[in-house]
Amino acid sequence: MTDRMPALYIGHGAPPLLDDPVWSGQLAALARDLPRPTAILIVSAHWESAPVSLSASHAPLVYDFGGFAPKYYQMTYETPDAGALAARVAAMMSKDEPVHQHASRGLDHGAWVPLKIMYPQADIPVLQMSLPTSDPVKLMQLGERLKPLRDEGVLIIGSGFLTHGLPFLTDYRIDAEAPGWSRDFDAWAGEALARGDVDALAAYTSQAPGMPYAHPTVEHYTPLFVTLGAATTPDEPGIQVIDGFWMGLSKRSLQVA
Repeated sequence: MTDRMPALYIGHGAPPLLDDPVWSGQLAALARDLPRPTAILIVSAHWESAPVSLSASHAPLVYDFGGFAPKYYQMTYETPDAGALAARVAAMMSKDEPVHQHASRGLDHGAWVPLKIMYPQADIPVLQMSLPTSDPVKLMQLGERLKPLRDEGVLIIGSGFLTHGLPFLTDYRIDAEAPGWSRDFDAWAGEALARGDVDALAAYTSQAPGMPYAHPTVEHYTPLFVTLGAATTPDEPGIQVIDGFWMGLSKRSLQVA
């Protein structure tokens, strides 16, 4: 046994996830089963920026979505100052990889939507890090650099969606049947995760069925590699803590030791 925090890759859904009792219940149960973090470092699909950039504490939330009910644009998630974690992360980066401390960017919905469910008291410092590249190897190296934070009680989360072919959906009900490309990619990824096949997961553009429909753009898949890089042993299978579909998209989530 170890005191090291696990690391997660989760799907974050759109704001209506907050009103879905099934998936929100799964995320809440996942958080209850974890040790309480000292802080949370989250990498979301919705902030692609190089060099590595860090969010500002106490900045307003980013409502980076459109067409939803007005209540979602009035939600808040005010967490304690994460300046100490930001300084720690910046110090962990190499001198050749400068870190940009953003002065005004808050958490986007890839961070605050799942965290409102998992930690509704908003009493844990949260720092968001940008996704600086889509290269799986470089993202795993970034995750490996961040790994020591887990020994300090920091929960590292990659937040995306295991399939995200929004342009190809035709049924937008939460319980819609999953399209074939979503089922096929999900099954392939689930099997690769179960055997700890990092090489296959990284070669998804050529090996995964359902491409490119499952990921016409890749930013919802690639946070997985930050999580795998932060794993104690990346090629040791983690625990697939959530599976199934939401609006036909795979919500499969991973916890690594």
